[in-house]
This record gives sequence, C-alpha cells and structure tokens, in this order.
Amino acid sequence: MKKVLILGSGMVAGPIIHYLLNRNYFVTVASNTPERARELINNAPRGHAVTWSADEPEKLDGFIAEADLVVSLLPFGFHVMVAKKCIAHKKNMVTTSYVKPEMYALDEQAKKAGILILNECGLDPGIDHMSAKRIIDTVHGFGGRIKEFYSICGALPAPESSHDNPFRYKFSWSPKGVVLAGNNNALYLRHGKKVQIPTEKLFTDTFSVNVPGVEELQVYPNRDSVPYIDLYGIPETETMYRGTFRYKGWCEALNALKKLKLTLPEPHDFTGMSYAQLMARQINAKNTKDLKKQVADFLDVAENSVAIEAINFLGLFSDAPMNRKTDSTYEIVSDLMIERMMLPAGERDMSVMLHVFVAEYPDGRKEVIKSKLLDYGIPGKDTSIARTVALPAACAVRMILDSEIEVTGVHIPVIPEIYNPIMLELENLGIEMVEEYGLPLNETIL
Repeated sequence: MKKVLILGSGMVAGPIIHYLLNRNYFVTVASNTPERARELINNAPRGHAVTWSADEPEKLDGFIAEADLVVSLLPFGFHVMVAKKCIAHKKNMVTTSYVKPEMYALDEQAKKAGILILNECGLDPGIDHMSAKRIIDTVHGFGGRIKEFYSICGALPAPESSHDNPFRYKFSWSPKGVVLAGNNNALYLRHGKKVQIPTEKLFTDTFSVNVPGVEELQVYPNRDSVPYIDLYGIPETETMYRGTFRYKGWCEALNALKKLKLTLPEPHDFTGMSYAQLMARQINAKNTKDLKKQVADFLDVAENSVAIEAINFLGLFSDAPMNRKTDSTYEIVSDLMIERMMLPAGERDMSVMLHVFVAEYPDGRKEVIKSKLLDYGIPGKDTSIARTVALPAACAVRMILDSEIEVTGVHIPVIPEIYNPIMLELENLGIEMVEEYGLPLNETIL
C-alpha cells in the first residue's frame, strides 16, 4: 500500500485527504492541530494523524522516510526546507504554492534523486496554468499565435451569500493573505505597452466583466503578469494580463482602507486606544466627534458611500477598546474581517476563472477563445476553494504514485505530460473548464 504524508490540515486539506483515503492510500497527516487532522481523517482505517509543527524539521525526516510521497500544504516559506528533505530521502513532493527561486535552484538535485517536485498545482496557481497551456499549445499546434491573453480568477461567496456586508465578500480561505495581497504593486502588458500600477492605485485600475451565470464582476490586476509570457511560451503576445475577480464594492472599500493606511504590517503602539481613536489617528483628527463625517471628508466620499459603510461594518467607528499594544493596522483590520466576514458553514462559496485569448492564424484568420470555470461549494461538505485547490494536487499525487506522470525535477504544471492527465481527471470530478473557440473579436475584454 502506497503511503502519502500530508503536511498541514488547514482550510483546503479535506478534499485531498478524502480523495486519497477513498483510493486506498495510507495517509498520514502531520499537523500542529492534530485534533483538526483527526477530524478530517474521520476514523478512516488507513488514516493517521501525528502532531508536528514546521519548527521541528529534525522530526520531519522520520515521517518522510516512511512515505512514498509528500504533500506540503504549509505556508510557502517552508516548502524549500521540505523539498531538501524529500531530495535527501528520494521522495516525490507536491505543493499548491507559488515557486520561489530557491525552489527552482533544486531542479538538478531533484533530477539526480530521480524525483518530481511539482508546485503550483492548485487553483490559482494551478488550474489557471493547465487550462491556459492546453489552449496555447492547441493554437500553436495549428500554426497560430496568441496576440492577447487575459486570465482572471476569484474566490468569492456565491451570489446569494454576497449581499449582507458592504464588501460583498466572505472568506473561505486565508483571510490574512487576502488583505496583505492588497498592498502589492502590479505590472501587465497591454497592446504592446507595459503598464505599471503602484500599490496606491491597485484598486482604482479596474474594469468590469459580465460573467454568465453570476453577474457583472469587477477586475483589478494581480501582481506581475509579464513573467507569464515566458512561462507560457507566448513571446508573440501583445497583451498579458492576470487579474482578480470581485463583486462591486470590494475595490472601493479596499481602496479606502489603503488610503487610511489600515492594511499595513508596520508595528505601532496602540495601547489603550479604541477603534474610533485609531481612525482619528489615521486622519490626524483632534477628536472623534462626527468621526464618520471626518473620515468621509478625508476620503472625499459621501457618508453613505460603500467605503464608509464598509468601515462602519467592521466596527472602526466604535468606541470599543481594541485591547492592543504594539501591533499593526493590518492585523487589527484583518482580525475584524475574520470576526465578521468568514463564510458560514451553511452557505456556498464560488470559484470563478476566465481565460480570454485572441489568436491569429497563418491564413489571416483571427478568433477569440474563452475558457471558463464556475464551481460552487457544497455546504456541510467542502468549499469550492478547498475542492479546486486540493483536488488538482490530489490527482497529481495519484498519477505520480501510479507512474502516469514520470517527469523528474522541479516543475509547475505547464507541460502536457502533467496538465493533460490532471485536467481529464478533474473533469471526472466535476471541475471543468468550458472552452469556446471561434468567437468574434468583439468578444474580447479590452
């Protein structure tokens, strides 16, 4: 019986644990919350939970030595440490996280050890790579060229669950990461010109896209899109844009929080302060009288705007004590969001992904190609984000152990030997990118 070691038992761990247990693998879950791991294993005879945290690297060697493959669901900063141990023990490894240069530097060592270290095998990154490359390779196979490419993804509450807070957002995955990502700059290529977006303009550089089956969603840029030109092998493209979907309201609200410097991780002394006093501090107000109006004036928005309603929803105009000492506004605000904006167990979340290509062929013909994923969580079972992040990794684990994927080295799923079998298996699991070819040019985005 093949043995899989899963490191971590967080919000997306459930589907991969269940997938592997249901296929007769022995699954050990190493977690610093072993009670959560035992809950996910649910007394399965081939499941085992062990207590372990990432600051115990010496203990990890024993776990890896007993496994046939390791899945790291840890924060990305720990993946290189795990990968080095997998190389030493000659054990394959799968993650759902972005690859850092330190991981790519292990490529030759992984090849010499005869193992595969497969990264970015989740939703975004993951399904985005695989579905994009499947279309790109198809176009190139017919002698075509990619002239424009837009790739947009969002993890959102389902429409029926999105109207009870001004952000129109609920967290079904890492809340801290969502807020912190709002501090990023962005860079993309549009019609042959690089467009740099500084962090202070991230949530104002937006456009809207009508998503059939949902509604019109807003899009803002997702970090640096330019490296994906080489990653996807499309040097011919004149547009390379990666974006994030949100309902209308999120960008306005987050832009206000950023203007108020409420998403920054820098520490300050907040001893004895209330939330209202924090807000007064952020706008250099002398007192908290008519605070809502003072903040609206500072932001140059109406008192009944989405921005002010969102700030009020979080309780930031309240005289309640924060009970903080040295801390950051990022921690304070993200904790308020966690308190008020987690997706309730009985509600659905939604994963939506859209690729839009403009392709050109040797005979002069041009077409728009679209590829769309719309997936919903199952209340009481799994969230959509857990399914769409964990199941690509789960499929990869099975295929590596069954020798259906036999490449070695450090990879992400952009080669046919990896993406084709995983995408086919995901379709069998109900996670499918619906592709449309031959659309007119007016079907493109911008």
